Amino acid sequence: MNRTDLDRIFEAIRDKMAQECGYLVELDARNGDGDLGLTMRDCWSAVSDAVHTAQTGDLGMVLMQCAKEANRAAPSTLGTIISFGLMGAARALRGREEVSVEVFADSLSAGIENICAKAGSKAGEKTVLDALIPAVDALKAHAGEGAAAAARAAAEAARAGAEGTRDMKSKHGRAACYGEKSLGIVDGGAIAAAMMFEAASACCCPPPPAHAAEAQR
Repeated sequence: MNRTDLDRIFEAIRDKMAQECGYLVELDARNGDGDLGLTMRDCWSAVSDAVHTAQTGDLGMVLMQCAKEANRAAPSTLGTIISFGLMGAARALRGREEVSVEVFADSLSAGIENICAKAGSKAGEKTVLDALIPAVDALKAHAGEGAAAAARAAAEAARAGAEGTRDMKSKHGRAACYGEKSLGIVDGGAIAAAMMFEAASACCCPPPPAHAAEAQR
């Protein structure tokens, strides 16, 4: 994993958020402010630009700039949480220009720890963490199998974690006001996190060329 890889992955996440903006707005309107899609679109556009224009290969420095841009472009709850996560990962990767999947996964764990410490949240509270934590755990567990397999496992775990928020009551933010009414509705932030890992997985596991697909039939 180096700056070029990060550029490619964050660009894929940016495109995914732009494509799903309307859906995330609709989802968030059920028990939130209805701005989630706009927040994620603007956040990841800024983050992607920060990586693309970076003048250094130091992953820590690149991610710290991404954190600043995320906070600037999306000064909302989830935008701030993403900024916290990027800051934690940045500190773990300071001075490193290329790292293994294992080390990158560890940096994401550091990012999650920073989110938990700064936001006062934990797993099981119907938040983005319910997708992020299982995703990073899966990435670490499958890191030895290579980037593609690890990314695929992380995406599957993130989606399962996000879907699992249907059975939870919201405890943070505006959604907490809905109490029992939040049951049966997936958390928008967790769904956004699942989309992030799915975009990263698609980037790491591109579909086979058309001629190869034909040959397999």
